[in-house]
Amino acid sequence: MRAIEVNSYGDSDRLEAIDAPIPEPGAGEVRIDVEAAGINFADVMQRRGQYPGGPEPPYVPGMEVAGTVDAVGERAEPPSADGASGGEPRAATDLEEGDHVVAMVGRGGYAAYATAPVQSLFPIPEGMAFTEAAGFPVQFLTAYACLFGWGDLEADESVLIQAAAGGVGTAAVQLASNAGAEVFGTASSTGKLELAAELGCDHPINYEETDFREVVDEQTGGEGVDLVLESVGGDVFERSLDAMAHFGRMVTYGVASGEPAAAENRRLLFENKSVRGFHLGQAAARDPERIVEAVPELTAGLTNGDLEVVVGETFALEDAADAHRYLESRKSSGKLVLVV
Repeated sequence: MRAIEVNSYGDSDRLEAIDAPIPEPGAGEVRIDVEAAGINFADVMQRRGQYPGGPEPPYVPGMEVAGTVDAVGERAEPPSADGASGGEPRAATDLEEGDHVVAMVGRGGYAAYATAPVQSLFPIPEGMAFTEAAGFPVQFLTAYACLFGWGDLEADESVLIQAAAGGVGTAAVQLASNAGAEVFGTASSTGKLELAAELGCDHPINYEETDFREVVDEQTGGEGVDLVLESVGGDVFERSLDAMAHFGRMVTYGVASGEPAAAENRRLLFENKSVRGFHLGQAAARDPERIVEAVPELTAGLTNGDLEVVVGETFALEDAADAHRYLESRKSSGKLVLVV
């Protein structure tokens, strides 16, 4: 089968098109004939060798796929006694060859076929294209968890979303706006700011031209925002702390700049601020119910049009290196997807 392999840590040229064996599903797994694979910045960090606990080369990257069930492994058991329906994870007894599904696979998604645990599968919402479905799991589950599960966002609060026009950012803007929050969002171009505004961002901020702290201070009377979703690290992390209100919360879920950051405990103490970390893969592995409980609500929103997966650009599987370069250029908006 066609696949993309990271042959060694390094730049995007480390992504190589190969001919790989078609994987066989094990117990509790299915094999998916992949139509589309989502691209995440975590894929880039893994390729660079900067991702804690990430795979060692050679490996096939890719954390999420959408496609058709091609084979069901033997002795697969349902994830829960009540099975799955209405947007819940699929149970083995519900699965048939030909079902259209989206799945979190951990790695191995940049390929014509991928295997996935049954409990990581979700039915594709009615009317949704495979390219859109491939952008659903990581970005929407991350955004929902950061806002509500970890961030405790309430309807009358304010939230600052860094990288508001990115994959997770576009999902978070919609979810926060739909929940009745006042939404601040940062981006680097007019087009990205317009996209964020269309999705419900009340205060789009061009961080290349304006200090987002000044906008937050002006719009909140110097109080700051109640919640920050932060995925950049470095100086952006530090300045995000400045933009938080007393009793404010930050959820940090990425280090896109490659520069780790830390919060001084004395500052958190005297300003009554808190910082929480979120990692989708670790959370799903250790407490899957806490993650998948959002799926029915998210699926309903995507089905009825209250939410949308914003697909920015699509690339052919063989052009995965170009897709990585585009993501790293900071020019992309929405979700980048490989079409297999």
